Amino acid sequence: MKESIIKDKTKSFALRIIKLYKYLTLFSDMKEYVMSKQVLRSGTSIGANVKEALRGQSRADFRAKMNIALKEASETEYWLELLHESDYISEEQFQSIIADNIEIIKILTSIVKNADNNV
Repeated sequence: MKESIIKDKTKSFALRIIKLYKYLTLFSDMKEYVMSKQVLRSGTSIGANVKEALRGQSRADFRAKMNIALKEASETEYWLELLHESDYISEEQFQSIIADNIEIIKILTSIVKNADNNV
């Protein structure tokens, strides 16, 4: 059940990250290319690693890929904080997307802990 939820949430989040990237590089008056590329890479990588984990060859493979997804989610949180604190995204934009990011981190943390306990 959690695996299905996390797959859907990370895909939706990746689509939001892609829109954020487009906004920062194409539509914003303050074009930003460095941090936006980093958040694009890490933010879309979360779902890719979840998808890989769900097709894992073993429990250890599943655990490793979910742990990578968790690390990518943490990195994404960092880039979102930098974009916000450097005024590339507004407080409203930040609060909206960081809430999704934090929810994903919580779910992934639970999945990784449960996977560790079920070894």
